[in-house]
Amino acid sequence: MDTQLAILGAGPGGYAAAFRAADLGMQVTLVEQQAQLGGICLLRGCIPSKALLHVAKAVAEARRLADWGVEFGEPAIDVDALRARKQKGIATLTGGLRQLAARRKVRVVHALGTFEDSRTLRLAPAGDAGLDDDRLCFEHCIVATGSRAVRPAAFELPTPRVMDSSGALELPDVPDSMLVVGGGYIGLEMGTVYAALGTRVSVVELTDGLLPGVDRDLVRPLQRKLEREFEAIYLSAKAAALADRGDAIEVVFEGDVQPTVQRFDRVLVCVGRRPNSGGLGLENTRVEVDSEGFIRVDARRRTADPHVWAIGDVAGPPMLAHKATHEGKVAAEALAGEPAVFEPAAVPAVVFTDPEIAWAGLSETEAGAGGRAVEVAKFPWAASGRAQAVGQTEGMTKWLVEPQSHRLLGCGIVGAAAGELIAEAVLAIETGAKVQDLIDTIHPHPTFSETLGGAAEVCLGTATDLYRPKRK
Repeated sequence: MDTQLAILGAGPGGYAAAFRAADLGMQVTLVEQQAQLGGICLLRGCIPSKALLHVAKAVAEARRLADWGVEFGEPAIDVDALRARKQKGIATLTGGLRQLAARRKVRVVHALGTFEDSRTLRLAPAGDAGLDDDRLCFEHCIVATGSRAVRPAAFELPTPRVMDSSGALELPDVPDSMLVVGGGYIGLEMGTVYAALGTRVSVVELTDGLLPGVDRDLVRPLQRKLEREFEAIYLSAKAAALADRGDAIEVVFEGDVQPTVQRFDRVLVCVGRRPNSGGLGLENTRVEVDSEGFIRVDARRRTADPHVWAIGDVAGPPMLAHKATHEGKVAAEALAGEPAVFEPAAVPAVVFTDPEIAWAGLSETEAGAGGRAVEVAKFPWAASGRAQAVGQTEGMTKWLVEPQSHRLLGCGIVGAAAGELIAEAVLAIETGAKVQDLIDTIHPHPTFSETLGGAAEVCLGTATDLYRPKRK
């Protein structure tokens, strides 16, 4: 079997690369070991988690309405119906991808592909899929195999009571109690879902704060809310040992945790992800892999082997679906001879908790660590008419600004729909906009988007919704 372009992995990066390459006139074969297209993001990650988070936010909003004199009572959770509705959305999207592949004449092969050499993939059937040939010869191959959850050896117990994020998204039941190991975005998102459904959720995080690496002023409103909603949050502590006691998982803690031994119905392990670069036969090519397992690539996503390219999680952080999608398009266009490079000024990140946290470009933490001088302008949502109207005043929007030029370098938002709002910030940073450009942009009233312009006005001391005159 021959093809002009082989793509290994059909996640957001892989299928984006395949479809863009086909649109550019290439003959494309997409090799995917799962029975459905979409990768971890669509099947067991981004999409199912957002479906469940939608339910969690609806439950939280209903409870908040009690302050307005509207009470619904405690929700009755039908886990089977919830699980089925989640799967319906996944099936719709994966079916759509299969139709798009067919319309573009992208050949889809359900197999496990490994490199025999720099121009050949050896194919092994995946599941019940049959193969016409066990080799695929190509001119170029894009590796888009993604990443997988890290499971420390101490947590490898032969019991469904210990889960990773994929297991948690299956929603096997609503346990009475659950420990989330790891205070990163995946752990907090899944903890939010289960807490809304009625589980007593505890979190243990090795560092001294939730969401390590994220600016503390963005994390603070979320942490205050989770401290009210979760059973416990243990910082600067760790789950040192787990034991299956049949009806529960016994956890031994180290650090400032009392009691030091506790029992939970389920334990969710969310301590990071590692690239899927092993077992691909890359040693049979000239591809270089770094000490963390990431494939080394240049700005066009080319590896050290002229026939092999790499995109997405396997090609380095940040491990985000939208970064992989963009890289996939860049790689396809570069292969077609277009002057495409992956050199974004800002890659947005979003934590879909309640409130949401989003950031893009330079962060205050990064600026401090690098000794870079910046101006920080903050607009508290307590001064936002929309936030006051809907009772979402815990939020904040901030800009990081280059002092001399007033060019926008970074943005951080915590509050309702922060993940939607950050897109304007990404565009501003990517196009080299300055503070005055945001001020001159008329934002609709009353909206949360006004806080982006408001924070810009704070920077120049022209804000009218706050008294923050510019210091001379």
